[in-house]
Amino acid sequence: MTVRKTEITRADIVPMAEYGKERAARRKALVEIKKNRRLSVGPHATFYFENYDTMWQQIHEMLFIEKGGEEQIADELGAYNPLIPKGAELVATVMFEIDDPVRRAAVLGRLGGVEDTVSIQFAGHTVKGRPEADVERSRDDGKTSSVHFLHFDFTPDQIAAFRTPGTQVIVAITHENYGHLAIVPEAVRQALAGDFA
Repeated sequence: MTVRKTEITRADIVPMAEYGKERAARRKALVEIKKNRRLSVGPHATFYFENYDTMWQQIHEMLFIEKGGEEQIADELGAYNPLIPKGAELVATVMFEIDDPVRRAAVLGRLGGVEDTVSIQFAGHTVKGRPEADVERSRDDGKTSSVHFLHFDFTPDQIAAFRTPGTQVIVAITHENYGHLAIVPEAVRQALAGDFA
């Protein structure tokens, strides 16, 4: 049985020369993993459910691109380790993806507080999203960021219900200016069920 990792340590960081040689193959492999960790909710919001593999790749990409060396490693570990599920949660990066900058500004300008209106619903349970505590994502003028980091904290009973094959899972955003639901495909539910200890 594979042990599910919940933290990336300095020992998990491969030398950048080695990573550079493996980069294309690793990125290709991650595309396959991410296929069942992604969900669109409404026309603009995409949920990217994170895990050890997605964050390992993200850290290595940042180190490879920014070339900050040893000094950069601790910062990247500090930034991305909190986004790895710890055994009783799901963690999602939620992105509002709108190509046109004018339209993007208009939409985000009406979505202040959207991070407090996200939930996962299944089998009579509702798990509300908890925004990552590091930074405020919505401003007083009502504008929100295009990127949010959300934790969904589950009880043991909720984990058991979520893991049950065929359970219908719905991800909901109930903001007054962005009310959308999406049914989670069974393949995605199965992949996410693996995030629990």
